[in-house]
Amino acid sequence: MDNSPVSIKKTAINSGLIIGGILLLIVAVMYATGMLIEGVQWPMYLFYVLFPLLIGYTVFSYRKANGGFLTLGQALKVGVTAAVISALMYAVYNIIFVNFIDPEFTKDMIEVTKNKMIEQNPNMTDEQLESTMGFIEKFSNPFLGGAFWIVMSAFFGFIYSLISGLIFKKERV
Repeated sequence: MDNSPVSIKKTAINSGLIIGGILLLIVAVMYATGMLIEGVQWPMYLFYVLFPLLIGYTVFSYRKANGGFLTLGQALKVGVTAAVISALMYAVYNIIFVNFIDPEFTKDMIEVTKNKMIEQNPNMTDEQLESTMGFIEKFSNPFLGGAFWIVMSAFFGFIYSLISGLIFKKERV
């Protein structure tokens, strides 16, 4: 691991659990209120605003706990690790949700999506509809969707950690 006096692992795990918890809370509220099945997106936009702020705060918190010092490498490690932990939480939740909590949800969601597509694009051919629905069904698989979410979280966690690291970087002389 790192020879820093403060553990990157501990900071990243704590922040990742908080970020993941916020995401799970948003998704649970969306499910309970019916927003998830209706395709209401604004609660997720809230998360997309909070995510970079929380990654930045994670990097800043690590710097503060590390005596005010931070290298770019440390910023990337702590931020990306927190992002991946939060994504892993969501992926595990999604697998449990789809397989045990509401096994019919994916099928219902695909049907709602299909009906909305037909309503919004009445001139869509059967081939176009089937092609699009095949793509949607593939990404409705909780394992593939979870893997995609983890990759995207790592990617954006890297970007936001890099930006935060460049802002908060202060190395020992």
